[in-house]
This record gives sequence, C-alpha cells and structure tokens, in this order.
Amino acid sequence: MLIMDLDPGEGTKWKAVVEAAMEVRRWLEDYGLAAFLKTSGGKGLHVVTPLEPKADWDAAKAFAKSVADDMAADDPERYVSTITKEKRQGKVLIDYLRNQRGQTAVAPYSTRARKGAPVSLPLEWELIGSDVTPAAFNVHTVPDIIAKRKRDPWNDFRAAAKPLPKG
Repeated sequence: MLIMDLDPGEGTKWKAVVEAAMEVRRWLEDYGLAAFLKTSGGKGLHVVTPLEPKADWDAAKAFAKSVADDMAADDPERYVSTITKEKRQGKVLIDYLRNQRGQTAVAPYSTRARKGAPVSLPLEWELIGSDVTPAAFNVHTVPDIIAKRKRDPWNDFRAAAKPLPKG
C-alpha cells in the first residue's frame, strides 16, 4: 500500500489539510488508484492506496515522491514535499517517506500514545468536509462512532488494490 501522510506545518489551518487530502485523492484517482482516508492519530490525515503486491519498495517510494513533488511544484504556496521544518510554515507537508522499507505508519483503529489518546480512524471522505478535526477521534469517542456506522469505510480496501502505475 501507499501512504501519503499529510502533516500541517506551524500555523496551517485544518481546512488546508482537508484540501490537501482531496487533492491527493484526485492525483491518485487520475492514476487509476483508489484512495482511502484515515486520521493519523496526530494533527494530520493519511491517504492510503491499496496496491497489488507487484512493485518493490524503491518503485513505491519513487511513485509517492513524484506525486508529492508534483503537488508541491503545482502549488508551492500550499504544499511542500521537503521534511525541513522551516519550509513547512503555513503549508501542508506531503510526506511520502512512509513508503520506503523500514518506515512505519500507525495502523487503522490504533490508539496513539499522546495526550487525549487519539485514534487513527478510517473515515468516510464526506466526513472531512465538515468541521470535524482529528481531535474528535479518541478512545472515548471512537466506540460510539463505530457503533453508529452503517458500514466500514474501508470495507472494500483490499478489493480495490491495483498494480502501481508506471511513470
């Protein structure tokens, strides 16, 4: 799978993270890939793409980097693909480095060891259009959220896997 980690820089509004997620989704869908959404359990969002297990680590990282770099080049006032904190001020970092061997990302439904016990929760795309922020998803709220769902927003995750596109 590919994970595009959207991390707001200092002074970046939540709306900008939501817009970044929608933009990443458009880029991935333009490549014929599915895009699923979850909170990171921190300040940002993860856009996750299931892949058929055919690409190697280098290819996955190169593809994710190209999407991040292209988005940053297309809209440098809003996005950055460089980890350097000084360059992230007021922008959303499109972190593609989760896609290299040895890197980790929090699993769906996992609690983070942070104040408030936030949970990395799979979300419906429609939900992020509201004023809901990641702080709303924690060990106290998530059980009720899950109980009220009609279906798991990631129900079709594995079935949506496709090979990594070339280029």
